[in-house]
Amino acid sequence: MAILYSSVTRGLVILAECSALKQTNNCSVIAYRILEKIPGDDDTNVSYSHEQCIFHIKRVGGITVLCVAENTTNRRIPFAFLEDIHGRFMKTYGDVCYTALANAMNDEFSKILSQQMQHYSRDPLADKINRIKEEISQVRNVMLENIERVLERGERLEMLVNKATSIQGNATCSQKNSRRFKDNNNLWWQAIKLA
Repeated sequence: MAILYSSVTRGLVILAECSALKQTNNCSVIAYRILEKIPGDDDTNVSYSHEQCIFHIKRVGGITVLCVAENTTNRRIPFAFLEDIHGRFMKTYGDVCYTALANAMNDEFSKILSQQMQHYSRDPLADKINRIKEEISQVRNVMLENIERVLERGERLEMLVNKATSIQGNATCSQKNSRRFKDNNNLWWQAIKLA
């Protein structure tokens, strides 16, 4: 599992959290200490390393979304997760989150955190770049199939052109033969009339 823990906070007040680990105390304690040390209230995207984990943080408009990921996880995935969670949280709660009590949204929003943690941890297409690579690969395959079909049509068209040329040549030859036959036939009739 790539994302192990996540939380949504206002300053140091945890509004919702979820853990994929059985012990959440360690992650939440370290997360709390990291949140204490982030200076100011400015919007920020930062990452902090601790042992085998990396704490990724996104703060926008006073609401901080934090997740803990394995240090082998590409940074794009946790930050895509943070962006998604921040958007969902603000859409769900709006301005209420600025006055809510600690853990006020935990019962409802921890389920969303859990679902999204699993999605971003397991789905390779959760990463936008991987998703774009997959789409490019699909488009490339379709283009190759189309090129093969065009080449096959080109070969068939070439065969049709060759057959048409052959038929035209045969028609020209038949036309010459029929003229020759007509001329011979006219000569024969003239010879019969003269006789």
